[in-house]
Amino acid sequence: MTGQSNGGTPMQMLAAARAALADAARTPAIERQHRLGKMSARERIAALVDRGSFHEIGAMVQPKRDTFGTQDLQAPADGVLTGYARIDGRAVGLCAFDFTVLGGSNGRVGEHKVERIATHCLEHGCALVLLLDGGGHRIQEGLDSRHFAEGSRYFQIAANLSGWVPTMALIMGPGFAGPSNFAALCDFVVMVRSTSTMGIAGPALVAAATGEVTDKDSLGGPDVQADRNGLADLVADSDSHALELARRYLEFLPANAGESPPRREVREPASDDEERLLIVVPDDTRKAYDVKDVVRGICDADSVFEIKPMFAPNLVTAFARVGGRAVGVVANQPLHLAGTLDARACEKGAHFISVCDAFGLPLIYLVDVPGFLVGSAAEDSALARRSARLLFELAQATVPRVSVVMRKGYGLGYIAMCGGRSFDADLCLAWPTAEICAMSVEGAVDVAYARQVSAAADPAAKREELIQRFRSQLGAFHAAEHFGIDDVIDPRETRSAIIATLDRCPQRKQNRARSPRFHGISPI
Repeated sequence: MTGQSNGGTPMQMLAAARAALADAARTPAIERQHRLGKMSARERIAALVDRGSFHEIGAMVQPKRDTFGTQDLQAPADGVLTGYARIDGRAVGLCAFDFTVLGGSNGRVGEHKVERIATHCLEHGCALVLLLDGGGHRIQEGLDSRHFAEGSRYFQIAANLSGWVPTMALIMGPGFAGPSNFAALCDFVVMVRSTSTMGIAGPALVAAATGEVTDKDSLGGPDVQADRNGLADLVADSDSHALELARRYLEFLPANAGESPPRREVREPASDDEERLLIVVPDDTRKAYDVKDVVRGICDADSVFEIKPMFAPNLVTAFARVGGRAVGVVANQPLHLAGTLDARACEKGAHFISVCDAFGLPLIYLVDVPGFLVGSAAEDSALARRSARLLFELAQATVPRVSVVMRKGYGLGYIAMCGGRSFDADLCLAWPTAEICAMSVEGAVDVAYARQVSAAADPAAKREELIQRFRSQLGAFHAAEHFGIDDVIDPRETRSAIIATLDRCPQRKQNRARSPRFHGISPI
């Protein structure tokens, strides 16, 4: 029969080739993956995407086998599954690295597959999802200049994708070296608590290069890279949980920056959450409260999706919905450092603002900030530059902005939290509990009135007299008198005021004066 060969007909050969790539054909390798507490690459894809929507490309490729020690190398699909799929009906490009194939290492042909998917995401305007589980560049190929001399086109493509389409990386196993570099260029990164690691180099390479002896979790486990360093946005309990977080993240974002974020049905907050806004801010300005109670009282029920909850907890950043519209919430958290802005909080806030502005999510600022952290530790963290980055990203933003001062709006921290007219907020409000001034009253009196206080017959009484005199000038009604803010409102009116503002505002401000520059230079 025409087309037959020793392997059978072409259709039989195709069926056999596809069967050889399936998990069922590699049972021992898949069972080892399961014993590690991990899904296989194909199981992850099936769990993430809409049923039957994955169209694989490059399934039949093989490694090049043209360098020392690789003549008999077996690497189905060259260790990475690539293709297109749909998640909740939206098109995405997908790359899933297969740990069961040479530890998920990146071969040259596999890299070309990834580059092709990323390029198509750029051209077609769809999200890129990376499921990373492997050890970076394949050593057998990397130690041959014919393979490595050309470098990698991926990083240029990834930079071009940034701000155009959502990009996300799920670290679902070893992620030292290449996977961490891939992840660092993504908007959203998830680690899995029990299995994943991230970092520039793993323990073996670190020991060889520096002599330092460490273990993978101490070097780059989730406690380090998510909770302490903020390299990952969230930590999942399992592979399936990580995939669920990826789907949730995409719910808030458009397919690309040329489209509007998806709207959802309005879900009013619970009545007790809204009523709690009346009492959530204590009368004592030194007493802490949980700003997440405020977020729940303003946003649609069950819509809040917090980003980097364990990193810099003194600043809350979260996607949410208000009146069915996707928004980004930036809120000082008095439970941690009294809501003071330190270097980590500035980095966290700046990146979040950048993501929201890239994809058209309005920014809602909930302000209770005593200012920026001060002291030698703050200077050692380069806070001056990191605080400037927070200001820089806010100045770059074109989306609608609303600021609500709940309690303290002090100093440059108030400005960095979009207070007043500094960054042309579309609505700037204060609650009756608000205090707005250049710095804490106590500190100001101690610095500027030290001589007057020390010369008084009763220094303590004089100091308290000055503090109370100045404090009488800080309130919300005083702030409204010269139109520094738009209005003072009942806290329960906050949600309706935000909805009305966002309903009348265009998605972008197009008429802002801009210089004829080519590239704004970020402070960091």
